[in-house]
Amino acid sequence: MPSSECCESNDWVSDSRTYAVVWGLPGVILIVGIFLDPFTRTVMWTGALLWKGVACVANAARCGRTHCYFTGPYFLLLAVGTVLHGFRIVGLGSNGWIWLGLAIIAGGGFLWFFTERAWGKFLPAKS
Repeated sequence: MPSSECCESNDWVSDSRTYAVVWGLPGVILIVGIFLDPFTRTVMWTGALLWKGVACVANAARCGRTHCYFTGPYFLLLAVGTVLHGFRIVGLGSNGWIWLGLAIIAGGGFLWFFTERAWGKFLPAKS
């Protein structure tokens, strides 16, 4: 099992500058997208969710950060949902963007909080 210091030093979430770029910037893109037309919102939200999802998957592989194993695939799945709703392939109703926004915030927050409380900040490395 790797030491906590080793994991922490490789963890993008633990570095405030990296965190700001890797997850903060797409977070800003998601917020800005709220105020734009549906096509632009679709493109921006999809890109931001792909960015966040890939970053989480990479961070999980890099350091074993527990929540990243869950939030990465979750954000990637939400990117698909955003495309499907934004291009009217699947209708989520008149409040679809609100539902997607709540899923991003509440679901991502829940996965982060719950998984790290249940299994710790870092999962042990596989031998």
